[in-house]
Amino acid sequence: MTPSSPRPSSIPNERRSVAVLGATGAVGQAFVRLLENHPWFELAEVAASERSAGRVYGETVRWVTAGHMPADVAKKTIVACDPNAVTADVVFSALDSSVAGEAEMAFARAGKLVLSNAKNHRMAPDVPLVIAEVNPDHLRVLDAQRRNRGWKGAGGIVTNGNCSAIVTSLALAPIQERFGISDVFVSTMQAVSGAGYPGVASLDILGNVIPFISDEEDKLEGELRKFLGSLGDGEIVSAPMAVSAHCNRVAVENGHTVCASVRLRERAPIEAVLQALREWRGADVARGLPSSPERPVEVLDAADRPQPRRDVSRGRGMTVSVGRTRADTLFDVKLVAMGDNIVRGAAGASILNAELMVNCGLLPR
Repeated sequence: MTPSSPRPSSIPNERRSVAVLGATGAVGQAFVRLLENHPWFELAEVAASERSAGRVYGETVRWVTAGHMPADVAKKTIVACDPNAVTADVVFSALDSSVAGEAEMAFARAGKLVLSNAKNHRMAPDVPLVIAEVNPDHLRVLDAQRRNRGWKGAGGIVTNGNCSAIVTSLALAPIQERFGISDVFVSTMQAVSGAGYPGVASLDILGNVIPFISDEEDKLEGELRKFLGSLGDGEIVSAPMAVSAHCNRVAVENGHTVCASVRLRERAPIEAVLQALREWRGADVARGLPSSPERPVEVLDAADRPQPRRDVSRGRGMTVSVGRTRADTLFDVKLVAMGDNIVRGAAGASILNAELMVNCGLLPR
């Protein structure tokens, strides 16, 4: 089925059992928090490394994410990150990239659908790299992935992107859709929470800017082109645009800020670009889902916005705020975008992708 329109008949009458891999880490904890009382999904299992397996979650985890640890999850016994130990057919992966590659492949081979936050499989041409509102049609390559790799049944891997790539892609998607983009220059100011916990040492980041984040610029440049690309014959074809990125770590707790300059394929006045940003609501099939914000992109008019401290929680952390949209003397348009790197940029994006797949009839029952 082409994921292009909502399917109310596919909305589950009962909650589907899901598991979280890497549930003890910062992003894993965000999955646990966001899945609490979810209307479509029930967190049946929490999985982690062998050193944590067999222990009680609430007695093992140092809770560092927002909110409280759900009482029912606190009582759960952690299971191993092994497809034989996890009974749920749908798993959210918050595994570190050092172990995610083979572990996620093992789950997919076992017939489980993996929704991954890790970088390992994102750029494979037969792996969907999805933002629900931007490119839901890319889910169609799952059929080719299963043929290519011999996955059993509903097994497969769907990825969400790097946190800064998601923020940038959401801000640029309305512009790409309306006018096309040929060149992008982007510079990021990324929060310390993007480095996980305990993250960056305080003596390194306080009063400082670190102009290097390992692999980040390559991820942003490649993933932006894939997000805004097109569906080919059994693979995703990256958008034909040039992207140059500078990525910086700054002393902000949460919320990645992106400054971008854009050259349009079809020249347009700044008023038309602003109108495209204001009117955009994303793909129909991604609207009205449990995690969908009313506005995936919200334009702010104040001269000094967006700001992480004031705007990061818009849309329950799922809205990307865009401001300072103006003419660019080198390219055509420049703007500032900001989004929650843990919710929209990680766990929330993956959960929204799962909801999208339910709405499209693509999740195993």
